[in-house]
Amino acid sequence: GMLDGPSAMTRFCNLIASEPDIAKVPLCIDSSNFAVIEAGLKCCQGKCIVNSISLKEGEATETDTKIRVCTRAYHLLVKKLGFNPNDIIFDPNILTIGTGMEEHNLYAINFIHATKVIKETLPGARISGGLSNLSFSFRGMEAIREAMHGVFLYHAIKSGMDMGIVNAGNLPVYDDIHKELLQLCEDLIWNKDPEATEKLLRYAQTQGTGGKKVIQTDEWRNGSVEERLEYALVKGIEKHIVEDTEEARLNQEKYPRPLNIIEGPLMNGMKIVGDLFGAGKMFLPQVIKSARVMKKAVGHLIPFMEKEREETRVLNGTVEEEDPYQGTIVLATVKGDVHDIGKNIVGVVLGCNNFRVIDLGVMTPCDKILKAALDHKADIIGLSGLITPSLDEMIFVAKEMERLAIKIPLLIGGATTSKTHTAVKIAPRYSAPVIHVLDASKSVVVCSQLLDENLKDEYFEEIMEEYEDIRQDHYESLKERRYLPLSQARKSGFQMDWLSEPYPVKPTFIGTQVFEDYDLQKLVDYIDWKPFFDVWQLRGKYPNRGFPKIFNDKTVGGEAKKVYDDAQNMLNTLISQKKLQARGVVGFWPAQSIQDDIHLYAEGAVPQAAEPIATFYGLRQQAEKDSASTEPYYCLSDFIAPLHSGIRDYLGLFAVACFGVEELSKAYEDDGDDYSSIMVKALGDRLAEAFAEELHERVRRELWAYCGSEQLDVADLRRLRYKGIRPAPGYPSQPDHTEKLTMWRLADIEQSTGIRLTESLAMAPASAVSGLYFSNLKSTYFAVGKISKDQVEDYALRKNISVAEVEKWLGPILGYDTD
Repeated sequence: GMLDGPSAMTRFCNLIASEPDIAKVPLCIDSSNFAVIEAGLKCCQGKCIVNSISLKEGEATETDTKIRVCTRAYHLLVKKLGFNPNDIIFDPNILTIGTGMEEHNLYAINFIHATKVIKETLPGARISGGLSNLSFSFRGMEAIREAMHGVFLYHAIKSGMDMGIVNAGNLPVYDDIHKELLQLCEDLIWNKDPEATEKLLRYAQTQGTGGKKVIQTDEWRNGSVEERLEYALVKGIEKHIVEDTEEARLNQEKYPRPLNIIEGPLMNGMKIVGDLFGAGKMFLPQVIKSARVMKKAVGHLIPFMEKEREETRVLNGTVEEEDPYQGTIVLATVKGDVHDIGKNIVGVVLGCNNFRVIDLGVMTPCDKILKAALDHKADIIGLSGLITPSLDEMIFVAKEMERLAIKIPLLIGGATTSKTHTAVKIAPRYSAPVIHVLDASKSVVVCSQLLDENLKDEYFEEIMEEYEDIRQDHYESLKERRYLPLSQARKSGFQMDWLSEPYPVKPTFIGTQVFEDYDLQKLVDYIDWKPFFDVWQLRGKYPNRGFPKIFNDKTVGGEAKKVYDDAQNMLNTLISQKKLQARGVVGFWPAQSIQDDIHLYAEGAVPQAAEPIATFYGLRQQAEKDSASTEPYYCLSDFIAPLHSGIRDYLGLFAVACFGVEELSKAYEDDGDDYSSIMVKALGDRLAEAFAEELHERVRRELWAYCGSEQLDVADLRRLRYKGIRPAPGYPSQPDHTEKLTMWRLADIEQSTGIRLTESLAMAPASAVSGLYFSNLKSTYFAVGKISKDQVEDYALRKNISVAEVEKWLGPILGYDTD
């Protein structure tokens, strides 16, 4: 990806080395990339633990297999490499028990027995293990999990376990565990009772942490109407909200006007929600559920408010508008961009914090944004964008605001934005505050400070100083960077001896194949859930970062499980009721490379004599690598046989999308259900990505069949263990979005699938994925990184467009300043 792992590791290790309390503690360097591990080890004092080096066959579950794998690794290290056996730490895998599956019942016993044998037969070696896996079946039941960990460690340590990954602060002493709970844990760990899991679950359901019975009641319904409204908002309970709101409305003595209810108990409830979210005690999905309840309550009051307004107008001839809000914010996804999940979330969170939000939707032109800001007397404008061309549109909006002397704060957010880009490229164009906002939780703090008469000037001054420092650092870094001339980078590119490599496999067809109404059920197993939780801003802490480990996180685990369950329910509905449709296209063509470009030919054409039917232009790495590095300077064309080699090669492409998401989302939004509106968009994105993953697997095994015998599970696919790559224009291996135009023309993608390109070359619908297929077994993903002017000029010449046009599309990767 974009992260330079080795340099990030080096920088971080050097940073923490300056902290005495950290420097005196041994470090564990953890990465699947050996270059990152090496970089970390070079910076650390004393001995480190390296996590981890594995053999090929996956997790061992049986006692004998654990012993065999560790014994083999031990002999390879000690006898072949002369490695000090006292420096070896084995993790024979603590796996989950109590799952309800009989074959899992012995996992704890197998670890303990294997530990005993390993310690007896492999002198010097140490044993470690991750405790949280053991009790994963009981996630959300912390007292049960802690007791299981305490009991397991008691026995494992006696068998020779040296160290473990566990929250030591929450480990109970073996003798202090409640007698009944201790016996249940012993029965489960040693598999003494076939009903041990059920009994422990029953215990968990009837015992609270203090041994009291946990009873679900509606006791809150006995409170005053104000207490009930606030409770319903904080807890996100819709069931009684209309009747409670109506009860408050009928109390004319206390609430003579419907607006008084909004300004009173409803806003009080939402203030509590905002405070809890700001303090990290409430999570985004809960906030959005609270917003859904608020909208339902306000929706009930609106007809009464309109009636009151009409009566006032008839009586007085005019209506004096009242504004109960903290401020008005206009939000928009900029022209050419169709992505809006992040913007919608920010809107909901701001709404929960008593801001009036005017959401202009997606693909919003500058003039519409500015007109809305003036019409609604906006206090703040917020711009969002996901694709790199959106950055230029944001600069344009800032320039227009300056030209028209609109002096209100401008917030910048979205996946493609950054604080550096905001400080360097946008802020200098606009004299009023321009602030990059990382996520929804930060937006409330920023908006509140910008609208606080006592704080705003000082806050703006701080931002200006910070952004000036960022600009200075940026320009200094440009001076420090070194680039190879393009000619030298080409000579140092990835070299292949094409004559000694396996001959490229011809796809099963040349041209395109369209997939209409693809079976969504086939895609469910391919869904990567981590980005789904990122949308909801639910991030577990190590070791509970990924899916499904996030459910085990003490802070966000419970909420993550609720959101996941809601997602499963919606997913089942979407699929069973055919509310969404997946469509896509795949295509293959003969291909040859010439320097940094890939030429495609018609079927049967002789490349040496024929004109290409299309050309994909490549960008090559130029930023100078470490003098000790043997890494080549990659370009995608390196993975296609050169024209002069005489070897026939091929290139593929694909575009897939999930249709119907926007319509469903809009229907939920119109119904006041922001939670479901965001949920369906998040699931649409996941299904589109899953479609790309599943289709690529089919390409490797059937449609191109260059890896016909591939047997990878979904975890392997996530770790990119497949052969070949599927890079996408606009992403690190080819950051130029205009290459999509060639794909769309070549495969007639819009006509065949309905997936179209906006003027900024975003794909519509938003839940869409496209890219190229390379079958070369040595092909790899890489980031082009920054490039210098000589490559920009060469690229413009090859594409037959102006240098200025190239600089416009490649702005974020230019290694020089164009201003």
